[in-house]
Amino acid sequence: MNADRSVASSSSPGNDAKRALANGCFYVSMNDMTLVFLEASGMKFETDVMAFEEGGVNDRVHRLPGRTKSGNLVLKRGIAPAQQYTRWYQKIISGHIDRQHVTVEMRDMNGNKIVKWDFYNAYPVVWSGPNFVAGEATLAVESLELAHDGVLTVS
Repeated sequence: MNADRSVASSSSPGNDAKRALANGCFYVSMNDMTLVFLEASGMKFETDVMAFEEGGVNDRVHRLPGRTKSGNLVLKRGIAPAQQYTRWYQKIISGHIDRQHVTVEMRDMNGNKIVKWDFYNAYPVVWSGPNFVAGEATLAVESLELAHDGVLTVS
């Protein structure tokens, strides 16, 4: 493993070396603030597949791509005194849809930006508070799930 925590998957001459990047740290920018998170998930696309049965073609069914959907972005972090999540979600509960541009930046161990994802028109749909267990000294974690209109990967 290299010092930048990347792993070379191909190093033969003539081929571009493809690298899988290890998780370093990441920052999330939204509501004019930048926060550090423990976990981000749900960054996926899924395309529906439609079966089309063509008349006279009995040996197969055509499988055609349909609509592509993106998953909800789920962000987790240690709970903090400033409750930006709950204030934003309270707006949704009161009927005011406050859509925000949300950016997730993956950084290497030196703090250099590696990849950036832009989520458009995001708004909270689920907030989860910490789980408390008596006798355990674990980090109190809150999570926020965001629906959005789409994501763009920017290197």
